[in-house]
Amino acid sequence: MSGRVAVVGGGPAGLMAAEVMAAVGLGVDVYDGMPSVGRKFLMAGKGGMNITHAEPLADFKTRYGRRQNVLAPQLDRFGPAQVRDWMQGLGVDSFVGTSGRVFPTEMKAAPLLRAWLHRLRQQGVRFHVRHRWLGWHDDGALRLATPSGELTVRASAVVLALGGGSWAKLGSDGSWVPVLAAAGVAVAPLQPANCGFDVDWSPVFRERFAGAPVKPVTGRVTACCGEPEKQGEFNITETGIEGGLIYALSAPLRDALASRGEATLWLDLVPGRSEARLASELAQPRGRDSLANHLRRRVSLTGVKAALLRECCPPATLAESRLLAAAIKALPLRLKAARPIEEAISSAGGIRYEALDSRGMLQARPGVFAAGEMLDWEAPTGGYLLTACLASGRQAGQGVVDWLAGAG
Repeated sequence: MSGRVAVVGGGPAGLMAAEVMAAVGLGVDVYDGMPSVGRKFLMAGKGGMNITHAEPLADFKTRYGRRQNVLAPQLDRFGPAQVRDWMQGLGVDSFVGTSGRVFPTEMKAAPLLRAWLHRLRQQGVRFHVRHRWLGWHDDGALRLATPSGELTVRASAVVLALGGGSWAKLGSDGSWVPVLAAAGVAVAPLQPANCGFDVDWSPVFRERFAGAPVKPVTGRVTACCGEPEKQGEFNITETGIEGGLIYALSAPLRDALASRGEATLWLDLVPGRSEARLASELAQPRGRDSLANHLRRRVSLTGVKAALLRECCPPATLAESRLLAAAIKALPLRLKAARPIEEAISSAGGIRYEALDSRGMLQARPGVFAAGEMLDWEAPTGGYLLTACLASGRQAGQGVVDWLAGAG
């Protein structure tokens, strides 16, 4: 197959699209606004490159919430097992951690990215950094800002993989939103995902416990005891809360804040112990013990967990053993707002799927495909974000191949 195609965005989705297209003989040019490609990919690997998850595929798909049906066919073609095979093909072995998360053996993103870029260059892919996409000319040619001035690029097809709106300093700044909206592409507003939240801490609590981890706990987003809970941990910050458990619940908490102007995170501070058992222990005579000592002696609740009880409960609750036990099992933590999208690990919103055809091509722009986090889906951390970016990049790349071949 002949022709030159353009990929705008050098993150995992764009690079995967480039790989698919180069493999069939297309000439591929990758344009990225940053001084090098894969910057957010490298940042994601700083604490250990969690690239996918080893849970059963049926469970894996549910992590994409309302978009799981849209993403399911892509994940069937390139899901966790295929991601691991692809890594091994680049000479990078992987292993499954105790939580089911999958990591490269070296736990680093850089070796994987280096091997990937080497293979892409061998396939003939050309990279152009410090090339920032500005939109289109009237004739459909791409406009790109470069250090030496504006550049016009004409391509047989284009894949847009510009990321979402988080980590602007790494290139994902959402500046493409008004450009696509002006071109008639339906775009859902970008919102923070996998983010922290503001809490109106008292000055004493903030000063003493900012930075403290809270673990293990479970959390849910409604007071109903039948609501599914998630277990994990989080950190107290000067402005509120952040961490794995909070990220896992960030979508419903964010949506509750948007729709009702308020949200409550219900915490079980002692998972595995029943409310009745706690009430029985706390009903024992306190004697001269302070509340802090009573909590420590009777239910082993100390430190930041005990402080959270004081922070969130009225005196009447702290004074009555039955009410106190209920609060330990369902502590209401009132949230004020989600942290800004610039601080979020990822973003929700983006190009609505109704604006795409089944191949990932923009209905309003024939020959222009989209992939990755700039599409309207979200997922928790744990390898789900990267896997979906890779899978959607493959779909976009294959979509270009099929479109240029005249399929469909």
